[in-house]
Amino acid sequence: MPAWADTLRVATFNTELSRNGPGLLLRDILKGTDAQITAVLDLLAQTNADVITLQGFDYDFENRALMAFANALEKRGLHYPHLFAAPPNAGFRTGLDLNGDERRGGPDDAQGYGRFFGAGSMAVLSRFVIERDQVQDFTSLLWRDLPGADLPQIDGKPFPSAEAQAVQRLSSRGHWVVPILHPKMGRVSILTFHATPPVFDGPEDRNGKRNADEIRFWQHFLDGKIGQAPAARFVLVGDANLDPDRDEGEHEAIKALLDHPALVDAMSKLPTVDWPQTGPMRVSYILPSTDWHIVDAQVVPQIAAASRHNLLWVDLKQ
Repeated sequence: MPAWADTLRVATFNTELSRNGPGLLLRDILKGTDAQITAVLDLLAQTNADVITLQGFDYDFENRALMAFANALEKRGLHYPHLFAAPPNAGFRTGLDLNGDERRGGPDDAQGYGRFFGAGSMAVLSRFVIERDQVQDFTSLLWRDLPGADLPQIDGKPFPSAEAQAVQRLSSRGHWVVPILHPKMGRVSILTFHATPPVFDGPEDRNGKRNADEIRFWQHFLDGKIGQAPAARFVLVGDANLDPDRDEGEHEAIKALLDHPALVDAMSKLPTVDWPQTGPMRVSYILPSTDWHIVDAQVVPQIAAASRHNLLWVDLKQ
């Protein structure tokens, strides 16, 4: 059995590899001269994770950009034969006014913010087989169907309208549970998401409420109220876009998740992004289930040429 079979390295990284239109990320990957893409590839090669979830990575229907990205990693000695990306809510048009500006067709009127379908979505790369027929994809879950959903209101009325709330999905990109077959450990489930920022709204606090409910989704999932939580060996990873203490947002939502009895916080209080307008904040997370032994964990120093976000990884053992 190879040495890496005894320890599993799981990583997550908001790459910010989103472009201004469909197909442009694929174009830039294939050109091989884009400085940001090169910096991200080099960072991933240095990290050498067994499984990594990416945020801020443009989706296309045939996953051509993701496959080209994996091929570029292989040239750096990093082999990810198993890839997963599903159609997201980002840029998925609704034909309705979802943000209350009395206009339709803007990026905020999609199910999740996006100038085009798939903008800034998510992906999973794995050295090990992904059990595609066992994936749980909650991307289409309506926000109002979340237990205890905190839907926005103005003067006691649904914001922006009852019609909008009847179709509004919870996930700004998606909520996925991706089972992976490790050659020694068996099934390992990767729970991943990328929540909307709790800003850029008005007194109705639409984005703040949605961000909190996107995070609360995982509490309901782990508590058996939605879907089927894995019985053992899982890791919750992604960009929650919410710091437990700093800046805007419902901080109690992320604090409650960090305190969930099924999870371990391996990187408490370590910032994962440094925005000029806020300073250092913790918005990305890796939260293993309690049945893991945590061997090591790190927030990798920021590489400015790659992303404003830090890459995170954790080494796990049975």
